[in-house]
Amino acid sequence: MLLFFILGLFVHFVFFGSIFDIYFTSPLVHGMTPQFTPLPPPAKRLVLFVADGLRADALYELEENGDSRAPFIRNIITHEGSWGISHTRVPTESRPGHVALLAGFYEDVSAVAKGWKENPVEFDSLINESKYTWSWGSPDILTMFAKGASGDHVFTYTYDADNEDFGAHDVTELDTWVFDKVKEFFHAARNNQSLFSKLNEEKIVFFLHLLGIDTNGHAHRPSSRDYKDNIKLVDAGVREMVSVLEHFYGNDGKTAFIFTSDHGMTDWGAHGAGHPSETLTPFVTWGAGIKYPQKVSAQKFDDVFLKEWELESWKRHDVRQADIAPLMASLIGVPFPLNSVGILPIDYLNNTDLFKAESMFTNAIQILEQFKVKMTQKKEVTLPFLFIPFKWLPESKQLNILRKARSYIRQRKYDEAVSLCKELIHLALKGLSYYHTYDRFFLGINVVLGFVGWTSYASLLIIKSHFNLTKGVNREVKKPSHLLSCSFIAIGVFVAFFLLLQGCPWTYYMYCLLPVPIWYAVLREFQVIQDLVTLLLTFPPSHFVGYLLVFTLGIEILVLSFFYRYMLTAGLLAFAGWPFITQLWTRAKSISLSWSFFSLLLAVFPLMPVVGREPDIFLVMGAGLLVLLPSLCVLTSLLKRKDSFLNEELLLHLFQMLCVALSMCVMYSTHSSLLKKQGLPLLNQIVSWIILASSLVLPLLSPTSLFERLFSILLSSMSAYILLSTGYEALFPLVLSCLMFVWIEMEQETLQQHGVSHKQKVTSVQFTCNTDIAQFRQLYLDDLRRAFFLVFFLVTAFFGTGNIASLNSFDLASVYCFLTVFSPFMMGALMMWKILIPFILVMCAFEAVQLTTQLSSKSLFLMVLVISDIMALHFFFLVKDYGSWLDIGTSISHYVIVMSMTIVLVFLNGLAHLLTTKKLKLCGKPKSHLI
Repeated sequence: MLLFFILGLFVHFVFFGSIFDIYFTSPLVHGMTPQFTPLPPPAKRLVLFVADGLRADALYELEENGDSRAPFIRNIITHEGSWGISHTRVPTESRPGHVALLAGFYEDVSAVAKGWKENPVEFDSLINESKYTWSWGSPDILTMFAKGASGDHVFTYTYDADNEDFGAHDVTELDTWVFDKVKEFFHAARNNQSLFSKLNEEKIVFFLHLLGIDTNGHAHRPSSRDYKDNIKLVDAGVREMVSVLEHFYGNDGKTAFIFTSDHGMTDWGAHGAGHPSETLTPFVTWGAGIKYPQKVSAQKFDDVFLKEWELESWKRHDVRQADIAPLMASLIGVPFPLNSVGILPIDYLNNTDLFKAESMFTNAIQILEQFKVKMTQKKEVTLPFLFIPFKWLPESKQLNILRKARSYIRQRKYDEAVSLCKELIHLALKGLSYYHTYDRFFLGINVVLGFVGWTSYASLLIIKSHFNLTKGVNREVKKPSHLLSCSFIAIGVFVAFFLLLQGCPWTYYMYCLLPVPIWYAVLREFQVIQDLVTLLLTFPPSHFVGYLLVFTLGIEILVLSFFYRYMLTAGLLAFAGWPFITQLWTRAKSISLSWSFFSLLLAVFPLMPVVGREPDIFLVMGAGLLVLLPSLCVLTSLLKRKDSFLNEELLLHLFQMLCVALSMCVMYSTHSSLLKKQGLPLLNQIVSWIILASSLVLPLLSPTSLFERLFSILLSSMSAYILLSTGYEALFPLVLSCLMFVWIEMEQETLQQHGVSHKQKVTSVQFTCNTDIAQFRQLYLDDLRRAFFLVFFLVTAFFGTGNIASLNSFDLASVYCFLTVFSPFMMGALMMWKILIPFILVMCAFEAVQLTTQLSSKSLFLMVLVISDIMALHFFFLVKDYGSWLDIGTSISHYVIVMSMTIVLVFLNGLAHLLTTKKLKLCGKPKSHLI
C-alpha cells in the first residue's frame, strides 16, 4: 500500500505539472533579425514614468470639489499630448507588467517561481536596444532589466529593498527618493564631461519607477487619502522632472514622455488577477513625435468612463500594454524588441504618413519573423506527414501582402499600406498562437487517459481490497496473459519511439507513457471488473440510478462551489437536515440538534463578502474571547482532576490560553501602531513568530486522549490564526472545529445501525500510532458518504474564509503582525499557512472519525483521492484560453487548486496523524511505569 501511495503521489505531480506544459509554456522564440524604421526618428530621448499600482480611474477622475488630483497630467491631456487606457493582462503583477511595457510580450508564468524578480528566460527589451539607459527605483524591477541587457550601457540607481515597508511612516519617500536622485544626477552631469556627452547621444532612455502608490494601496487601500495624496505627489514630481529635463536640454523639442502604470489595484488593495480595476491603467504621452490633443464631439466606447472623468471632448486612444513597447521604439528609432507582439498605435504619432506606414511595415516584418521561426521550430520536430501548417498564412500569402504593402508605400497609398500591414500582423499573431498551442490537444488527450485510468485503478483497488462484492463467486484467479503484457510493452515502445522521432521534451514522455502502465494495471483486474458488472446488474435499477444521481449531484455541488460559494451554503443546509431523514434524530437528539446548529452557523460564512471587506479588529478580538470561554471550562475540569499528570496538563493548557491572549494583544497593538504609521513594533514581531513556531509543537505535549488532543490543536491553531486574521474569518476555524467535534460523535452514532460496535465515549478514546484497523470490518456505502463529507469540509475550509481562486483574494494585511517589508515568498508562505490551518483542523477530525468508526485510514483516504480526482478531471475540461482574462485565469487556477489539494492531502494526512498520535516528553521528566 505504501508503494501505491508513492506511485499515486508521483502520478498526481505529473498531472499537476501537465497544466504548465499545456497552458504555461514560454512564448519566446530566438533567432530573429532586429527590425527598425528606416527613417529619422522624431525624438532623441525617451522618458518613461511608471507609477506602480496606479489605477486608471484614480488618476483620471476628479475630486469631490471638481479639481483634478493630478493637475499636471490633466493639463497634458487637454493641452499637450494624447491619452487613453492601457489594458493589461493577467497576472497583474509588477514584473509581467514591466515586461509587457518594455519588451512588448506577455510574461511567461514560469517567472512566478523566481518571485517575478529574476529572468527565467532571456528576452530582448527596449532597454537592451537603447544606446544608453538610466533608471531609478525599486531593486525588484530595475535589476531585472539590467541583467537582461547586453553590454554595459544600462545604469541603475535603486534604494534598499528594506525600504519597501508597508508599515512605514511615509512610503511616499520611495517616490521622492527617485525624484531627488534624478535632480542630483542632472546637476552632477553638468560637471562631468563624459556623462554629459553620453546624455546628449541619441536613442537614450530614462526610466523612473515609482513604487509609492502601489505600497500605499497595499497598506491603506486605493480609496484611502494616503493613496490619493501619493498620486498628487507623483503628479508634482513628474512636473518637476519634465522641467529639469527641458532645462537641461534647452527645450530642444527632442524629448518624448510617457506616463503609465504596470497594473492597477482592487478596492481591497490587492492585484494579480483580471478584475477591471487591475487591468485598466492610465496611459498619457506627450513631447516629440506625439500628437497634440484632439477635440471631438462624440466618442464610442463600451464604458462610461469618459463621462465620469469629464473627458468626453478629448480624443481617447486605448492600447494594449504590449503596444507601448513598439511605440517607444518607433519614437527614438531603436529596433523593435525581438519578442514583441505589440501593434504600433499609430494614432499616437505626430509624424508624416510615410513614417507611419514605414513603421507599421517594420512592425509587421518583426512579428512575421517570430511566426516564421516558430513555424520552423515546430516543423523540425514533427514528422512531415503529421505536420499541419497554419492554413491562413502560407508563404505565398506572406510574400504577396509584403509586396503589396511595399508597392502601396511607393505609390504613397499610405492608408492602404497600413491596413495591409495590420492584416499581416493579426494573421501572424494568430499563427504564433496556433504553433504555441500546437501540441495542446495531443497532450490533453494523454493526460485525460492517465486521469481516467488512475481513477479507475484506484476504484478497482478499493473494491478488490475492501468490499466483499465477489462473495459467492467460485472462479479461479487467473494470471494475466502474456499477450496482455506484450501488447502494452509494444504500445510503450511505439509511443517512446514516436516521441523520439519528434524530438519531444522529456516531460512529454511522462504524459504519454504514464497511461500505458496505468491501463495495464486496470485491465489486469478484468475479473474484478466483470464481477462488479455482474453484481451491479443484480441491483434494482431504481436503486442504482438513485445512488448514481446522488453521487453525481454531490460532485457537481463541489465543482460549482468553486464558481459560486453559496453552493457550499446549500450543501451545509442539506447537511443540517441529514439527521432528520435518518434514524439519527430518534437515537441522539441532542447531538443531531448540535450538528444542525453548527452546520447552519458554518453555512453563513460562504455568504459573507469574498474580498473587499474592511479590517474589523473587534471581530478578531471576539474570536479570541470565544476561544477562551471553552478553554476556561476545560481548565475547570482539569483543576477538578486528581491524577499524576495534573501539573503538566494544567501548565500546558494555561500556556496555550496565554498564547491566545497574547495573540489578541499583539494583533490589537500592531493594528493601532500601523494606523498611526509607526510601523511594526519589534516586540510584536518577535512574539508573533514565537507563537507561530510553538503552535505546531505545543499540541504534541498534550495527552493523546481524543478530546484533549483535538482541543489542544484547536487552541494552538487559533493563536496563530488570530495573528493572521483581519476580520470575520477569525471566527471560521472555531465554528468549523465545533462542527468537527459533533461530526465525530455523529459518525459514532451511525455505526450502531450497522451493528459494528457498542457505543464508546469520545472522552475515553485514545489516539494511537497504529490506527489502520482494516481487519475489523469491510467498507460500507456509508463510508463513501464519510469520504464525501471530508472533501466537502476541505473545500469549505478553503472557500469559507473568503478565498477565491484568484491571486487578488489574499490580503497582505494578514501578515502584518509578522512582517511589513515586501517579501513575496515569505508573505506567500504565511498566507499559505493561514489557508492550511482550517485544513489541518478538518484532517485531525478525520483522523478521529477513522479511529472511532473502526475504519482503515488508507481505504477511506483512497476514496477521498478518487473523489478529488473526479473533480480535477472536471476542471481539466473546464480550463480555457479564450474569453476575458478573468475567466482564463480563474479556470486555470481552479484546476491548480484542486490538484494542489489532492497532493497536499497526502501531506496533511501525515501531518494530522503526527499531530494526533505523537507525544513529546518534557526533558528531565522521569518515566512512570505501571506495576
